[in-house]
Amino acid sequence: MPGSAQNEPFAPGLYLVATPIGNLEDITLRALRVLGSVDRIACEDTRQTQKLLNHFSIATPTVSYHLHNEGPRAEELIAQLKQGARIAVVSDAGTPGIADPGAQIVAEAIAAGVAIYPVPGANAAISALVASGLSTEQFIFHGFLPAKAGQRKTALESLTRTGATHIFYEAPHRIIETLADIEVVFAASQHIVIARELTKLHEEFLRGPVSEVRNQLAARPAIRGEIVLLFAPETSNGATQQTRSIAQDVAVLMQSENISEKDALKRVARERGIGKSEAYRELQREQSRKH
Repeated sequence: MPGSAQNEPFAPGLYLVATPIGNLEDITLRALRVLGSVDRIACEDTRQTQKLLNHFSIATPTVSYHLHNEGPRAEELIAQLKQGARIAVVSDAGTPGIADPGAQIVAEAIAAGVAIYPVPGANAAISALVASGLSTEQFIFHGFLPAKAGQRKTALESLTRTGATHIFYEAPHRIIETLADIEVVFAASQHIVIARELTKLHEEFLRGPVSEVRNQLAARPAIRGEIVLLFAPETSNGATQQTRSIAQDVAVLMQSENISEKDALKRVARERGIGKSEAYRELQREQSRKH
């Protein structure tokens, strides 16, 4: 195992080093030794990584490696690796390659015959999962949901309903809309878990029906921090569709997206594959039954 003994020199190759997602104590002794021993550290953001290196008095040179320069920088780093360099890759937080840069250079390094060494550590998705209370037997990590409402809804509708736990990262400014979409696609009773600011000072877990969690977050003056969203769909799509009323779908859309009843009804009709007039008649029937 490369670098397994304290005084053993590190072998040439690419080291994928997980860094803390918040609490700086969540870095391994091995990670510190690797970062202090390699020839160069490729960082998603050199300024962010420099804070970590300064904290642990590590003076290894850094170079940027992020979404916008991933192609040309990977080519440059691969050339160095083929000459026997030892290079570590880190993201701003967590494990590189998981919703962060890293996958491309790994694939190119393997193709070039370069050795790859994972250095395990912090990961927000796994940390959220093990503390969620949801099943850990089967889980699927999806990264970030699409930012556009229509694409996000399509992604949610395509989820498997086999008991697996689905894990997403989500931005705080989109979480309310995403929860509203989950309520429409599945049900107001759909159990979800939100893990916010993991390992940081204001770490928080919210667990419960999606409608209740959404209302709880919507009542706050602001939502901040990194968010992990987890849930396991309760039923098949057909069964869920039958338990949801058009009136419920319309109400959710009106509240979450601040649109008129007419616009909400159009969208519900389109998503259910029925005509607007049919949806309107059903909405009237549902409303009359309440009175």
